[in-house]
Amino acid sequence: MGTRRFSHSVIRGLAQLAAVAMLVGAVRPSATTVIYSFSGGVDGEYPSTELILDSAGNLYGTSVLGGQFGSGTVFQLTPSGTHTVLYSFTSGADGAQPYGGVTLDPQGNLYGSAVAGGSFGGSCVEDGCGVVYKLTPSTDGWTQTVIHTFTGGGDGSGPGGGLTIDKHGNLYGMTPTGGAYGVGVIYQLSPDHGGNYVLRVIDTFTGGRDGGTASAGRLLLDDAGNLFGVATVGGAHGKGTAFELTQAPGGNWKLTTLYAFKGQPDAGFPYGGLIFDASGNLYGTTYYDGANGLGSVYQLARNPAGGWKERVLYSFAGGNDGSFSISTLVFDRAGNLYGTTSEGGYPGLGTIFKLAHGGPGMWTESVAYAFTGVPDGAYAYNGMVGDSAGNFYGTTVHGGSGDDGTIYRFTP
Repeated sequence: MGTRRFSHSVIRGLAQLAAVAMLVGAVRPSATTVIYSFSGGVDGEYPSTELILDSAGNLYGTSVLGGQFGSGTVFQLTPSGTHTVLYSFTSGADGAQPYGGVTLDPQGNLYGSAVAGGSFGGSCVEDGCGVVYKLTPSTDGWTQTVIHTFTGGGDGSGPGGGLTIDKHGNLYGMTPTGGAYGVGVIYQLSPDHGGNYVLRVIDTFTGGRDGGTASAGRLLLDDAGNLFGVATVGGAHGKGTAFELTQAPGGNWKLTTLYAFKGQPDAGFPYGGLIFDASGNLYGTTYYDGANGLGSVYQLARNPAGGWKERVLYSFAGGNDGSFSISTLVFDRAGNLYGTTSEGGYPGLGTIFKLAHGGPGMWTESVAYAFTGVPDGAYAYNGMVGDSAGNFYGTTVHGGSGDDGTIYRFTP
């Protein structure tokens, strides 16, 4: 089977071609520990995934490759360090190459998407157009059910990000390709009374001023049921957009562009998702641009008079501080921001960075950890999830004992 990747692997290829300036220097020690190394076999390989935590402290995620059939896995890691493959994809109707991780509902079911597999007709004849799936736990293990198979037409193709679930059990996600204009869609999957799911495309990207090519980060849902996200390209300047989707009383959705990124020295090409602070401001990262063309961290602040104001909080320099962030950010309990870079640091294998909040408008960047490669992690493509004790957990797509990827714990 041929290989067609979502944004993560496209980014990896770009990153391998990019010349990264590395400055030799010491990095402040930090309590970062590899808690699982993938073997590249049945346990999985290349875990390009966000992690989630359940109430018992178990971690869940996906590996793009590996598993019983080499087509990726959904896994669980317990607090004691026991790794279990919950499902191995076959590259058939069940899907293949599950990027982005899974979402947990209150009943303990898991939901995710796979870039390939599913329907092999039309524009997806080689790899398949991808699927959305559900994993249901029982005393006999986990059962996988495909709840939508993408056709590559108006419903999109190649879904690769995590899903967002609302209080009614509706699922929301994006595709980077397909749709009427070929540059992706935003979709909703709603459960019916029979236990099936009905897909509805709630927005189709045009690639113009509204943006195009959905991000790797999942959509952000606010308390009012509005959705926020980013498109990696398009917009008024061709450098991507941040947007909001609101639902009208009649049920139709309206997309509003909150900001069109302008490119260097402004931010450009956002791949990670968005997060809110307590005041309703948004934060994210971009893979390119910023002052040095190597990515940035930005804020979108609500304007009391209406609209949003964008500000670059930090521009990566490509040395010890890292470069090319794909990360969705996370706050600690003190209001500081943490994220990862896919490259840079010393010896160039990615970093965990911190933006310390020093008061209104004041942010100071520091490198919290630089990955060193085997047996440590390498290339942190995703952000982290925090627990109640103040620890953060994430993955790297390489590194570990066999260079097939890791799960790590980071304690600031």
